[in-house]
Amino acid sequence: MIKIDYPPYQPRIKKEDDKEFIFDEVRKKWMVLTPEEWVRQNFLQYLIQVKKYPASLIAVEKEIAVADTRNRFDIVVYNKDHQPYMIVECKEMGVVLDKKTLDQVLRYNMNLKVSYLIITNGSYCFAFSTTGGVMNLEEEIPAFE
Repeated sequence: MIKIDYPPYQPRIKKEDDKEFIFDEVRKKWMVLTPEEWVRQNFLQYLIQVKKYPASLIAVEKEIAVADTRNRFDIVVYNKDHQPYMIVECKEMGVVLDKKTLDQVLRYNMNLKVSYLIITNGSYCFAFSTTGGVMNLEEEIPAFE
């Protein structure tokens, strides 16, 4: 399990009609501030500020077809050739990162075929590399090359 040390981050937050919103710097829009959205926004900042992934190579909450269903992934990071490179599945803090969470990201990977799978609950995460159909548990999240 990897412990994440998040960078300093001052999110833009507003309140409207008794709801809180956070500004998503990647999507360039206001999102309802749910516990999962809080994790997603902080993890995005970690990828951008600490791991140096350009925001232009990150997609957030896009639809993906898996078998006969439509789902939405949390984060996909693309490589320099604009090919899917990493999937990140975010859960709210306190949610146990278990086989069900890993299975979810593995289903998304049936279509995307990325090199790295990440699952996080904001406090901790697991990172897996995928090479030749074999998954390996990693000790850290790769930085942008």
